[in-house]
Amino acid sequence: MRTHVVDHPLVAHKLTTLRDERTDSPTFRRLADELVTLLAYEATRDVRVEEVGVRTPVTETVGVRLSHPRPLVVPIIRAGLGMLEGMVRLLPTAEVGFLGMIRDEETLQASTYANRMPDDLSGRQVYVLDPMLATGGTLVAAIRELIRRGADDVTAICLLAAPEGVEVMERELAGTPVTVVTASVDERLNEQGFIVPGLGDAGDRMYGTVA
Repeated sequence: MRTHVVDHPLVAHKLTTLRDERTDSPTFRRLADELVTLLAYEATRDVRVEEVGVRTPVTETVGVRLSHPRPLVVPIIRAGLGMLEGMVRLLPTAEVGFLGMIRDEETLQASTYANRMPDDLSGRQVYVLDPMLATGGTLVAAIRELIRRGADDVTAICLLAAPEGVEVMERELAGTPVTVVTASVDERLNEQGFIVPGLGDAGDRMYGTVA
């Protein structure tokens, strides 16, 4: 597994505002959207393309376009939905699947409650959107499901990651074609499984607390 931390002043600036507890939900959603687009730019450096001829106003030349099958973007509901617009802004022709997962706050284990993806992902590049790579359980479960369906190139885009979560993914997904792109690998997890210093619960920060 490869972990890529995007080192850019604009990324650091937006992440700092996201961390601030005074940032309200509308501002948080807007900044998360902008940050995802910056992360997506780095995450798609290896997106598959094919040559195509094009005629300019001056002459004919050769360029590239996204190859088929088209990439698949999979936000993990609910917090991952707040990252979707920023991702498809950069990949407007990508297809979108959905994966609903929830983490038990006592056991920290993830379980699936909703699944809307193609049965066959053979030859597909897949981009998974999940704001927080904390314990790693949710992303490991999601990526295993994608690989089981035939995906051969998976990139997880996360706003933040914890070193413990990165370690779990490296161990549990050893030998699989997985890349993690994030704005920061923070210090640690606390006893409740939250990233420190982190930014709190990304879903609650985006959409408010839902009982």
